Amino acid sequence: MSELIVLGFDEPDEADAILNRLLTLEKEYLIDLEDAVVVIRDSGGKVRLKQSVNLAGMGATRGGLSGALWGTLVGLLFLNPLAGMVVGGAFGAGSGAIAGSLTDYGIDDDLIKSLAETIPAGSSALFLLVRKVQPEKVLEEFKNKRARILRTSLSPDQEARLRSALSPVATEAGSAAPS
Repeated sequence: MSELIVLGFDEPDEADAILNRLLTLEKEYLIDLEDAVVVIRDSGGKVRLKQSVNLAGMGATRGGLSGALWGTLVGLLFLNPLAGMVVGGAFGAGSGAIAGSLTDYGIDDDLIKSLAETIPAGSSALFLLVRKVQPEKVLEEFKNKRARILRTSLSPDQEARLRSALSPVATEAGSAAPS
């Protein structure tokens, strides 16, 4: 089961930098991301979303390949497989792009939009849908990164570990206070 983690950052480019680092860690098999979205609210208050999965492009590719295959087969019946491949590929790519843009994948878009409205101007947020993770190694990479946890589906223990990894100064200050 995938876990949702939403982190807020004070800088508009911070979420992008963290996502780029996570994508590098994904290549090292330390984390498996199902979906990721970067939300940036500029100083004027305008919200921009950056989806990590381009569904229209993915749909166009799949549709184009299947359309070309079926077009070639139909073209063989009419003794013109090249024309069938071209027409079938074009039709498949177009219909695949439309189908891909209408598909919702991963993190719910309504959740993203509703939380995006709550982040302050000049900041960013990172929405992660994580399949698998090596928590010790990944958390070590992000020690001392200033991030607020906006929402998670983690257990309370896992959330506490994430919170302490993202803001160790606050944890040390809290533990240094006299009792």
